[in-house]
Amino acid sequence: MKKITIAIDGHSSCGKSTMAKDLAREVGYVYVDTGAMYRSVTLYALRRGLFADDGSVKTAELEAQMPEIRITFKFNPETGRPDTYLNGECVEQEIRSLEVSSHVSPIAAIPFVRTAMVAQQQQMGKDKGVVMDGRDIGTTVFPDAELKIFVTASAEVRAQRRYDELKAKGMPADFDDILKNVQERDYIDSHREVSPLRKADDAIELDNSHMTIAEQKQWLLDRFREKTNK
Repeated sequence: MKKITIAIDGHSSCGKSTMAKDLAREVGYVYVDTGAMYRSVTLYALRRGLFADDGSVKTAELEAQMPEIRITFKFNPETGRPDTYLNGECVEQEIRSLEVSSHVSPIAAIPFVRTAMVAQQQQMGKDKGVVMDGRDIGTTVFPDAELKIFVTASAEVRAQRRYDELKAKGMPADFDDILKNVQERDYIDSHREVSPLRKADDAIELDNSHMTIAEQKQWLLDRFREKTNK
């Protein structure tokens, strides 16, 4: 069976990562969570005080430190999924906090950050057999990907999922704050100058507002088999 590149794009908190991880595990592909990469840069910036009091990014300082930021993924046998490492430290839990979520869109909109991350992503996927999810995988990172999925769901549904996820992890969560964050991220992601969030012309749209995890999984597997059996 030929190996292909699978690009899964879509709005924040619509379950892209869960879908992509499950599909990669099911078909034996490598999974790359590009959102975790931008979250890791955001965590680095927060730790180093690279946000001004007004929330803006100290871009000159961040750009000077970009060569020091190394993001890798390591398979976790307990969860059956890869964990995110920032300069050798596992930050899988920290990068999912609301603080990081509230700061990631401005970081992800910076051209030199995107250039650095896209280069790393393209290197990771050069041999195909990869599932990658994010905001610009099918449009910028892998415009020639054989299978492109664009995932969406209502803002309210996505906020509820995020709320439930944080509560399940024992982390603080307020639904109204999360909904506002989701809406703000949608606007920033779709209006940024570099690689804005948009559906690629040849992407298949999936609205999973009212789908179960099992239904999504089967839908994705069907699309995968259609592409690989041709």
